[in-house]
Amino acid sequence: MHRFLAIGFALILAALPAAPAWALTEAGSHGWSRAELTLRTGPGPQYEVAGALPGKVAIKILRCQKLWCLVDGPGGRGWADKHYVDFGKDPHWPILDPDNDWPDLAGGRLCFYEGANFTGRSFCAGSGEVFNDLATWGWDNRIRSIQIVEGTSAAICRDRFFQSYCERVYQSQPALAPFLQRQVSSIRVY
Repeated sequence: MHRFLAIGFALILAALPAAPAWALTEAGSHGWSRAELTLRTGPGPQYEVAGALPGKVAIKILRCQKLWCLVDGPGGRGWADKHYVDFGKDPHWPILDPDNDWPDLAGGRLCFYEGANFTGRSFCAGSGEVFNDLATWGWDNRIRSIQIVEGTSAAICRDRFFQSYCERVYQSQPALAPFLQRQVSSIRVY
């Protein structure tokens, strides 16, 4: 019986389309290369060049230091200058992008909840409020849903000081996406 299971499993794996090798690496944040990335063996210009990634391609950001990020992408893995890395779902990411049609209304208000469907402990914030580090407020990695009370939008990010994957929320979210649910560490309300 075990032999048949092993053969069946092998056939299923053979039938799956091949994924690029970089897609199988450890978890990280989705991002994009703004321009061609020079990859280095360590976090700094003093380290040897390990390769390059083209500009405007999807990459995985494994971790970051103050000025450098360890990235993995089509063609290599290494440390890249953080100024050439965008955190987000698409190559037009910047959360402050003025070309996007997000509501930024004075007097806007959002409420953040620990539970799905706007339940549990909560706090509300208005236009112009910024939370660089939710840990200082006792809310790091706790938010599961967001309700727009008065029309506005907010940038919510996985890491403190808006350093990692972020999304712009412009409508109520009864349940945040899995990669943000209980993963939010910084917020800017517009």
